[in-house]
Amino acid sequence: MFSLFKQIGVMLLICMPLMAQAAEPQPYKEDQASSAVATSELYELSQQLIDAGYREKQALVETLVEINDPQTLKFLQVMVNGDLYYRKDDRVIVINEDDAITIFFTGESITLENKRDIKKISVNNKLRTLLRGGIARLQIFSNNLELRKQAATNLLKSADDLDEATLQLAVEKEKNADVQEILSLVQGIRWLEADDEKQRLAGVELLSGSLYPDVRGALANYVRAAEADERSTEVAAAKKALDKIEAMLTANAVVENLYFGLALGAVLLLAAIGLAITFGVMGVINMAHGEMIMLGAYTTYMVQQLMPEHMGVSLVVSIPAAFLISGLVGIAIERGVIRHLYGRPLETLLATFGISLILQQAVRSIFGPLNRDVGTPDWMAGTFMINPALELTYNRLYIIIFSLLVLAVLALILKRTLFGLQMRAVTMNRPMASSMGIRTGWVDALTFGLGSGIAGIAGVALSQLTNVGPNMGQAYIIDSFMVVVFGGVGNLWGTLVGAMSLGVMNKLLEPWAGAVVAKILMLVFIILFIQKRPRGLFALKGRAADMG
Repeated sequence: MFSLFKQIGVMLLICMPLMAQAAEPQPYKEDQASSAVATSELYELSQQLIDAGYREKQALVETLVEINDPQTLKFLQVMVNGDLYYRKDDRVIVINEDDAITIFFTGESITLENKRDIKKISVNNKLRTLLRGGIARLQIFSNNLELRKQAATNLLKSADDLDEATLQLAVEKEKNADVQEILSLVQGIRWLEADDEKQRLAGVELLSGSLYPDVRGALANYVRAAEADERSTEVAAAKKALDKIEAMLTANAVVENLYFGLALGAVLLLAAIGLAITFGVMGVINMAHGEMIMLGAYTTYMVQQLMPEHMGVSLVVSIPAAFLISGLVGIAIERGVIRHLYGRPLETLLATFGISLILQQAVRSIFGPLNRDVGTPDWMAGTFMINPALELTYNRLYIIIFSLLVLAVLALILKRTLFGLQMRAVTMNRPMASSMGIRTGWVDALTFGLGSGIAGIAGVALSQLTNVGPNMGQAYIIDSFMVVVFGGVGNLWGTLVGAMSLGVMNKLLEPWAGAVVAKILMLVFIILFIQKRPRGLFALKGRAADMG
């Protein structure tokens, strides 16, 4: 008998862990079950909404907010937008958005023979306020960080959507510093309407230094109300807070203009590098340089037409394509026209001006006179936010980086390759370079092609900032010459400094003087500067210096 009990005991010891494991709750199945119960409860309450009056709907909405179901938030949003309907014959809840009818719980699209087959679940202003509060509550306690941040930002516009207790709970529970800061600002806006003066002043102090537009609006309204009630202490505190915000906004505007100026300088750098090389080596005033930029931009447009499903790849492909096409056209111009006009700068200027008109008309004949829109890849679109008052675009940042990369590659070519050595030799002393066996004619042609190719790359960058048209190159030719003269003819570092300086100067002057007057002031500045330093910021020794 003892042996029998012993065997039974051993079996129980073996089976107990297995039984415990079997009895252990399965989280996934439990979540599924609770989700199914929540969806069932949401369905039952939605059916009750059909026949409920407005007071009953308020009670039902308060119950809906407590349901832990992913569809609850969507249900309340559809309802507050006035898009929640039901089908009369079978009481199925549907969404009616822009005459597109879908069943709420399944997402199935349906077609109605008569629009009167469905009826709206109506809401009034009081119910709409209750719905907005419920939506704000669900969003602010969501597990999704972006949803919480969006909800907190929306509360800045309508701080009364959440009651004080719920708002305080949200502030205490929030782990993300950015969302918590926004919620604190919402509290500050609410405190501006408090009965206690100390709490109102605490609200002003909390809002001081915030760059959100809604905060500035709340403080401005508070100042008007305080002035009307002759609360001088509060008026002074609020105005001090507004002055601090205005000073920060001014600083942010300067930073934004500096960024735009650097982006413009990057474009000018790409446009002027080729001109600096061409002018420095051959002394040719190329008025068709802007059309090389135009050809690069149209090449980008054509590559995108050939690769419509691969926007990002097409832009990368456009860079070598634009370089080759503009470079080959440049070589053709040099071999066909310019090489016959060396030593006659005025005739070269007139000839290249005529070529620019021919190229513009050719583009009009092929593509038409209207501007063409070049798409921006997803990785270049959008902005990155420094603070609520300062958002900088990605496309300009990429163009700044790209222009510096082009400059670095070009510097390596000039310093580390045989072609670069020959080109520098021709720049310094053409007769001596020729006597050493350098084919100066081909150096001129390849140099002109290199400069034109880089101008084509500038067109690729410009296509991401503006529309592509036959006249787009003319807008940058004068600025390019100004950069070259200001920086120093044929000097890459001078071109970099000149382009960035003029770009930043232009953008800083524009808000104060306007675009046209800013250009005139820049031109006057360069004229005066050249009077003092005829060879520019960084004078190049040799033949380029003799041309000055």
